[in-house]
Amino acid sequence: MPQVAARIVRNMDITLLSTLLIASLFVLLGSGVWVAFSLLGVGLIGMALFTSAPVGQVLATTVWGASNSWALAALPLFIWMGEILFRSRLSDDLFSGLAPWMTHLPGRLMHVNILGCGIFAAVSGSSAATAATIGKMAIPELKKRGYDEQMTIGTLAGSGTLGLLIPPSIILIVYGVATEESIARLFVAGILPGIFLMSLFMGYVMVWALLNPDKIPVEHIAPGWSQRLRGTGRLIPVLLLIVGVIASIYFGIASPTDAAAVGVLLSLLLSRLSGTLTRKTFVDGLLGATRTSCMIAFILAGAAFLTVAMGFTGIPRLLAAWIGSMGLSPYMLLAALTIFFIVLGCFLDGISVVVLTTAVILPMVEQAGIDKIWFGIYLVVVVEMSQITPPVGFNLFVLQGLTGRNILQIARAALPFFMLLLVTVVVITVVPEIVSYLPSRMANR
Repeated sequence: MPQVAARIVRNMDITLLSTLLIASLFVLLGSGVWVAFSLLGVGLIGMALFTSAPVGQVLATTVWGASNSWALAALPLFIWMGEILFRSRLSDDLFSGLAPWMTHLPGRLMHVNILGCGIFAAVSGSSAATAATIGKMAIPELKKRGYDEQMTIGTLAGSGTLGLLIPPSIILIVYGVATEESIARLFVAGILPGIFLMSLFMGYVMVWALLNPDKIPVEHIAPGWSQRLRGTGRLIPVLLLIVGVIASIYFGIASPTDAAAVGVLLSLLLSRLSGTLTRKTFVDGLLGATRTSCMIAFILAGAAFLTVAMGFTGIPRLLAAWIGSMGLSPYMLLAALTIFFIVLGCFLDGISVVVLTTAVILPMVEQAGIDKIWFGIYLVVVVEMSQITPPVGFNLFVLQGLTGRNILQIARAALPFFMLLLVTVVVITVVPEIVSYLPSRMANR
């Protein structure tokens, strides 16, 4: 029987075998089966039908190994840090601290959405949480002042995606664990692209405001220096927390897990000092972090088994050889992968996209000579695009809940920011040093 199975794999057309497994995956997902169980199911099908390996033994050792990763310990800690600050006065502090400084820029308080999302992204690591937290505060305030609703929604939808890129990013931890890459280097690699993306968003808002001056209300009372400094003073503790966590990782003082643990303690302290830490908020934050962490860890375990199963079937190796035989340039390969990820992201959330594709895509990427750290950032930016594309754009759902608008209206408002994310993909592809500069400096320390 083992010899027969091996012969089947050798003789079966790689396209047919891949199609069978992909079809099995979509049937399971379409049936409402959890993503983790779907991944485990496809791995079991592939190994049972097309290999002679001991399925049960491989399943047990792989799931245990994936769950017993020290790098994975940073995941629940960073999620908990975000949950603590999500329940604090941070969104109020962000608005009152940033708004006085933005009134002189074209677009005025629209920039608070972008900068606020960027700062909150650095403590939450979640795209949906970023859009929800800043949107809950900004939408009523900007609507009351008469700002254009379409642009308000668009800036929140686009800037909310920064939660996936700016460290500590949950999805970068997932990618690092799945590919066995350095999470610290991935975090550092996301800093400059994150700043570039924020600058791009702010630049677009400025141009739009200059072209549509009637859609930006006039601020009749200019904030004084005392108001600016008072608002900034409320932001300083959170900014110090962000800088401390990222700097400790960059300078090698602490590992991501150590930095996450310190971040949790400091977040609890800040929440306590602001008067928002109660028994209820503590328990709710802890339970929220536990649920999210368990879900992601379960998906990672399923993805790890699928990766091993694909290795036994030989599909990634054969696909890599096939791609190599086509003579595609790295640019052509990335263009094809961009389209593939955008389409896939229309139906799956970002974490599922990463864990589903890692086993098959990485051999092709390595075959093309593309750096895995750079590819991780590229993948996150493309996944960011999927967060604002219907029908399964999580940021769109969040903003629909906050505004009550039709999902297609929200998607239309987010379209310019989708295009700016696409521009970012092109820029980091043409100028990869934007991604690689800081990690290379970090490696030389």
